[in-house]
Amino acid sequence: MKARSGTAEDLRHVPGEVGVWVFILGEMVVFGVLFATYLFYRGQEPKTFDDAQRALAPGFGVGMTLLLLTASLLVVIGVRSVREGKPSIAPRAFLAAAACGVAFGALKVVDYHDMVVHHETPSTNPFFLHYFVLTGIHLFHLMAGLVILGFLSTLSRKHHLSGNQFAFVEAGACYWHMVDLLWIVLFPLLYFVR
Repeated sequence: MKARSGTAEDLRHVPGEVGVWVFILGEMVVFGVLFATYLFYRGQEPKTFDDAQRALAPGFGVGMTLLLLTASLLVVIGVRSVREGKPSIAPRAFLAAAACGVAFGALKVVDYHDMVVHHETPSTNPFFLHYFVLTGIHLFHLMAGLVILGFLSTLSRKHHLSGNQFAFVEAGACYWHMVDLLWIVLFPLLYFVR
């Protein structure tokens, strides 16, 4: 199952393919614009945003952050296992990462439900509009990441991966780390920035 072999020089490379990095950088620019828009509107109505922010449950945010950080660690273990030719570890690592992602999604749905029950919806005020848009777009990216992790789990069961297949594994891992990174910015931005 060893996907790569050779000298240390051969193993030092940019993971994935150029196309995935163009996509990731494009997504980061889009989120950067969304973050800047949020901060602009926050600056226009600081009291509204501060008051609305108090309705959030930071415990949910911490739990979701820990789940995504754990998932990213498991993805690293999965990629390393593929690289080292350990077909018994890689698929389980990717599936465990996906399970953390599913748990994140479940917590986010519970969080949304609690907000709606307390009449905190996108139409309540600009903070909740931004909250639902930003976290909703992130949740969409997370769901796409779950599909990718499923493919990685299946692909990593093979006893030998071609260079292109291994590049796909790396690209999928990079996408997942982007999802994690976006949440690491979103969490403090939405829950703590005053």
